[in-house]
Amino acid sequence: MASRTPPVAPRADGPARTFAASAAPGTVAGAAAGAPGDSRPRRRLSVDERREQLIAVALELFSRRPPEEVSIDDIAAAAGASRPLVYHYFPGKQALYEESLRRAGQELAGRFEEPASGPLSDRLFRVMGRYFDYVESHGPGFAALLRGGSVAASPGTNAVIDEVRRAAHDQILLHLAVPAPSAGLRLTVRAWIANAEITSLEWLAERTVPREELQLRLVQEFIASLTLTAAREPALAAELAGFFADERPDGPAGRLVRELAGLFAVPGLAESVAALAGPDAGTTP
Repeated sequence: MASRTPPVAPRADGPARTFAASAAPGTVAGAAAGAPGDSRPRRRLSVDERREQLIAVALELFSRRPPEEVSIDDIAAAAGASRPLVYHYFPGKQALYEESLRRAGQELAGRFEEPASGPLSDRLFRVMGRYFDYVESHGPGFAALLRGGSVAASPGTNAVIDEVRRAAHDQILLHLAVPAPSAGLRLTVRAWIANAEITSLEWLAERTVPREELQLRLVQEFIASLTLTAAREPALAAELAGFFADERPDGPAGRLVRELAGLFAVPGLAESVAALAGPDAGTTP
């Protein structure tokens, strides 16, 4: 299946840095905020450095608390700056929140990038691992935004989330490498992205299911949805044969096939399904 590998650039080494890392000691944010025990003299920040430092500190705070619970005073204190200085760079908390969210959106979109080699389900499993890393480390602010319950939500913040969804959609289609994706396939990908968002929000709230189990479930649900779409689209069905040929027996797709085979081994189930399919099932008109 070498011919189906799309020209996707590999990710940089390691996942994108988290909000918390943005303000760690040794960074611009950490140095300006004055990390405990750091006796090194502070240097004066340039205009660009100060702006980046305020964004980094805001990202850190918004990752730990819902945006409505973070004030300009909180941001100023965490940055070791004055309230007027924050207002010098940003007209208010909303502007700082939207800029912080844009940076966060770029990071989240980047987590859908994956070297285009190996079985599709393995690639998606790694992508979902990074996605859950992000959700876990940015929980409260990210959850408030996606649930639409944040007083900081606005057309600007909604546009950022839409951009992330489009980036994820485009990356998944690149991995599928299907010539001229149909409207049905695009809908399948968008529905799966929405499913991933709902699943991650529920996991944040409950934590009753192990993360790796959810990663596996989401990947298998995508493979199942892709298969259902292919049942309605002959051109996609032909591509699907190649996808399954690339898969490993112990990979997410291989495990799904075994689970389905085990399901049909339940006494009476296979016969009931065959009866629903009718006597002409599997024949070519």
